[in-house]
Amino acid sequence: MDHLDEISLEELQEALDNVDEKKPTERLLAAIAYKNEVSQTELAKWHDTGRRTIYSWLKRLDTDESLEQAVTDAKRTGRKRKLSEIQQKKFEDAVHDSPEEVGIDAPAWTPALAQEFLADAFNVDYSIPSCRRLLKEAGLSYQKPRRTAAESDKDEQEAFHDELKKSGGRWTPP
Repeated sequence: MDHLDEISLEELQEALDNVDEKKPTERLLAAIAYKNEVSQTELAKWHDTGRRTIYSWLKRLDTDESLEQAVTDAKRTGRKRKLSEIQQKKFEDAVHDSPEEVGIDAPAWTPALAQEFLADAFNVDYSIPSCRRLLKEAGLSYQKPRRTAAESDKDEQEAFHDELKKSGGRWTPP
């Protein structure tokens, strides 16, 4: 089956000028190369995909719709969110306050704490990775706790660092 017999190279290049997204561009470039007598097997190697995928890309151009529409995928909506927009907003407002302000005894928000809050407040179950995503969407960022020697004396710290430098970075008994 010869693909693209009824489509000119100029039409393909014009369509290429009118698309912006990666996939449609890739599909049109494959079609242009095919019109220039590059085999489907070679195209599959170039695009790191299978021959069947190249066949599908070329076959989808055999349609009555415009080339730009033929190479563009239909919009995919994905799974419906568990939280409504109002609940999402309430969650985001809650996590911008400290956990103590919403009645949870904890110093900071964690994915596990967010999971517990969502189950209690909105009766929805989220996985830890999803809670991590929700916290990120709410504008929070992950911060690793850093240990500090809060109760140590500054002079003792400096003396320790001086002694460590003298020993060449090796721990030595006093």
